[in-house]
Amino acid sequence: MDIEKLIAEITDEIYNKVSSDVNQTSETCSSPAVNLAKYIDHTLLKAEASEQQIVKLCAEARENQFASVCVNPGYVPLASKELAGSGVKTCCVIGFPLGATTTESKVQETIDSIKKGAEEVDMVINVGQVKSGNWVYVKKDIEDVVMSARGKALVKVIIETCLLTDEEKVKVCAIAKMAGADFVKTSTGFSSGGATVEDIRLMRQTVGPDMGVKASGGVRDYQTAIDMIEAGATRIGTSNGISIVAGETGIRKETDHECVGCGNCRKKCPSKKVDIVVANNY
Repeated sequence: MDIEKLIAEITDEIYNKVSSDVNQTSETCSSPAVNLAKYIDHTLLKAEASEQQIVKLCAEARENQFASVCVNPGYVPLASKELAGSGVKTCCVIGFPLGATTTESKVQETIDSIKKGAEEVDMVINVGQVKSGNWVYVKKDIEDVVMSARGKALVKVIIETCLLTDEEKVKVCAIAKMAGADFVKTSTGFSSGGATVEDIRLMRQTVGPDMGVKASGGVRDYQTAIDMIEAGATRIGTSNGISIVAGETGIRKETDHECVGCGNCRKKCPSKKVDIVVANNY
């Protein structure tokens, strides 16, 4: 079966599923007691980011035990050094932010970044090829990056949802899954829009329960992060990880002063309501 026919069949199947269950949501998270830190890719991708800012980013990630720190490839050696032994992964972007570089350049960027310490890579699709309907090109672009990272780093595929129709989102997510990627991701944060709950839900319905889905772009507060996770996100890409976690703690202060195993009580309980000796007995 050719790829165009296969993608068309997958798209029809997804649309039928969505129309028959419009209220379907992920059960990944149903409680604000979730440890949000483990979902967060702590991110700084601005062109003017300094070494000092990257060091601070890594220190914050270590302290909060975020999932990863996401930086541009030039800062991978520094981030990898700063995060050594912390359990926090070094992540970098590939073909960023337009995705319009050649597949060969994306592959070389991936290989070089992994060699210098990247454990996760977030690649941008070639949006122009998606809009042109060149699905064979799109699949090979993703597949070649996946193959170059296999066994060494996770691959997240940034599909730039704000530039795609729902049909194109479904097709690209299906292709990313076929190509062996580990995650699909909404946005670069550098285009005309970011993550939405509707897009996360559609992406989750497309890729099924086992593939990662990353919400990125515009996730700036605790409630938005929770909404994305409830819709099916398993990672949150944000430069606001500290305030999101602080918001989580704030809600706990107001709603539950018993120990909830948040992991933030290394020196004192953030709620100031629980004896630290008792709090550590979980």
